[in-house]
Amino acid sequence: MAKLKNYRNAIKAILKDYATLSPSTAEIDTQLLFDEENDHYQLMYVGWQNGQRIYGAVIHMDIINNKIWLQYNGTEEDLAQALLDQGVAREDIVFGFKPASVRQYTGFATA
Repeated sequence: MAKLKNYRNAIKAILKDYATLSPSTAEIDTQLLFDEENDHYQLMYVGWQNGQRIYGAVIHMDIINNKIWLQYNGTEEDLAQALLDQGVAREDIVFGFKPASVRQYTGFATA
C-alpha cells in the first residue's frame, strides 16, 4: 500500500510541476485531474485560441496492477525519467502508448 501511495504522489508531483510551465492564459485553462479512486491522472488544456477550440489531454497516466502506465505524452518531457527521478521502479513503468509487441524493447515493463 505504501508503494501505491508513493506512486500516486510521484504522478501528482510531476503533473503539478508541468502544469506550472503550461501556457495558461485568459482563454486557455490548465486543468489537473486526479482520480485516486480509479487511479487516473491527467493534465488537460481547455479553452479557445485564435478562434480554435482547445481541448484535450496533454499528459495521461494510470496506475494499473500497481504499475504506472504512461497512456499519453503530448509534451517533450521524458516522463519515464521523471518517474524514475521520483523513485518509481523501472519495472513498474509501462509505455501504454506503445504497441504491446514493442514494449519488450523499451527497457521498461511490458504490462
